[in-house]
Amino acid sequence: MFSAAVGGWAIMAALQFSALARGVEALPKFDVQQKPINRATGGATSYAPVIKKAEPSVVNIYTTSTVHVRPMLNPFFSDPFFQHFFGGGGGQENQTLTRKEQSLGSGVIVSSDGYILTANHVVDGADRNGVKVTLAVGGNEYTAKIIGTDPATDVAVLKINANDLPAITIANSDQLQVGDVVLAIGNPFGVGQTVTLGIVSALGRTSLGISDYEDFIQTDAAINPGNSGGALVDAEGRLIGINTAILTRSGGYQGVGFAIPVNLACSVMDRLIKYGKVTRGYLGVALQPEMTSDLAQQFDLPDQRGAMVADVEPNSPAAKVGLRPGDVIREVDAKKVADRDQLRLMISQMQPGTKVTLKILRSEPGGKPLEKTMAVTLTELPENAAGLRSRVGPGEEKAPNQDSLDGVEVTDLTPNVRRQLSLPRDLQGALVTGVDENSSAAQAGLRQGDVILEINRQPVRNADDAVALSRKAKGAHVLLRLWREGTGSFYLSVENSKQP
Repeated sequence: MFSAAVGGWAIMAALQFSALARGVEALPKFDVQQKPINRATGGATSYAPVIKKAEPSVVNIYTTSTVHVRPMLNPFFSDPFFQHFFGGGGGQENQTLTRKEQSLGSGVIVSSDGYILTANHVVDGADRNGVKVTLAVGGNEYTAKIIGTDPATDVAVLKINANDLPAITIANSDQLQVGDVVLAIGNPFGVGQTVTLGIVSALGRTSLGISDYEDFIQTDAAINPGNSGGALVDAEGRLIGINTAILTRSGGYQGVGFAIPVNLACSVMDRLIKYGKVTRGYLGVALQPEMTSDLAQQFDLPDQRGAMVADVEPNSPAAKVGLRPGDVIREVDAKKVADRDQLRLMISQMQPGTKVTLKILRSEPGGKPLEKTMAVTLTELPENAAGLRSRVGPGEEKAPNQDSLDGVEVTDLTPNVRRQLSLPRDLQGALVTGVDENSSAAQAGLRQGDVILEINRQPVRNADDAVALSRKAKGAHVLLRLWREGTGSFYLSVENSKQP
């Protein structure tokens, strides 16, 4: 279980130049150092000088939010006999009570004129004028203005009305290496400013379900409730991450913590300060969740690297340049793509209107993959681009046909089924109405409610197509292209039960 611990950024000169070129007010002045840490030195006997440098930049954040609740009514008040004597419950059924809730977290001063980086969940839901910032040095308290928030990366930017503040020095988080010493600074449990020591345990952590766009630094430096939004600094006291979450089964620290790389946080901060929101590039593809060895073999790919296209949104940038389901995006602007999460992050950090060059592998049925290069101009990510979501469950109608694909039952997408399950109108295929729990299809992950779009890369229009194609299937595995609620389109490789 993941628990929020409550409570490739371009060099700043380039950002300042791009802002001026667009006629936009330049960013605040930040102290940015591009050089990597000196790894040739031996172990330190004390980190006191490092803490003395960084600790004044870390602030405590207290938020107040208003919660509206309906009162618990005595059930007798709903009885007509008692309403006759007590006036209909005294109107209590229409009353709403409010209460104030407080939470705490941490933040980091990144400019001397009062800009502060923190985690979005620290200030999420706070009342107007309900965010208070207390400085580590002197204890002065300020009411902070929320400049902008980005839940998709869990980043928020605050501003306090003060000058000559102790702004932290910002490092280049792209230069981090596993094993580098790091220190976490924050206010855990409200006990006061606290420092913990550890190392970088891993880099580029994704698929954790903490936020939409993930590229976390993993550390064993202790992070506890109240540390969220605080600083993760290197052995020179430079900011390299914003502490955001822990992996825990107890609710407390268990040796695994995560921080947002400062390059990503500052990229988001740049857009929040300039525009008040984060606009992201949009390619218009649904991506295969995982490139398995079975899929790589089915498509005759040289390895499992890259992001496989599972579906293409009509009239999207991807559709306009001819991207297809089954294409594997291997590079973006000559930068290698490791997997789906890396591609999503790369595209999200680009501005709408950016022209990018994609290098893909396209595999035709029965042929070797061919390398293709495509130039595509990104548009702006729509608000509803997270994917089509609908309530998926068993259909009202069951087809008489039972397919031999290892205990899988299918039915047509009739108007009644579409209406009942709120399926997209343009979705074509066969609805899975039953899967034998002991079948190879169930073991591979096929579920009741999935819609089969293709079998062995041949389109499925209805249940009869699904039955016929699965009966013709040869080889050790059957390749399915599916649509699933909340996920969209993806490929699934199922062991062929008809093989000896």
